[in-house]
Amino acid sequence: QVQLVESGGGLVQAGGSLRLSCAASGRTFSRYTMGWFRQAPGKEREFVAAITWTSGSTYYGDFVKGRFTISRDNAKNTVYLQMNSLKPEDTAAYYCAADQYPSTVLAGTYAYWGQGTQVTVSS
Repeated sequence: QVQLVESGGGLVQAGGSLRLSCAASGRTFSRYTMGWFRQAPGKEREFVAAITWTSGSTYYGDFVKGRFTISRDNAKNTVYLQMNSLKPEDTAAYYCAADQYPSTVLAGTYAYWGQGTQVTVSS
């Protein structure tokens, strides 16, 4: 069982930056692929980024275009999402997810989810 708690969301102006954190419980955090997804009102949940536990490989949604960076600190049981050059269309609730063997970009293949943190980007 893994429990996830996100933090770091907030209101930021376009062009600004935020760093989201996701703290995980459990002793086997290092054996989970960690993902970030987002969901705006009236839209489907969208893949943002993921980092695997097997090789540390990272994956990003097409819209990221070099603006976001996912990283993990296994000693702190925490995964981060550094978001730069934020745009109003990045406004959404951002969710952290974990699974040992997910299909990286598919939300339905992650077993564990946090409660989400809101990111609002003003123009």
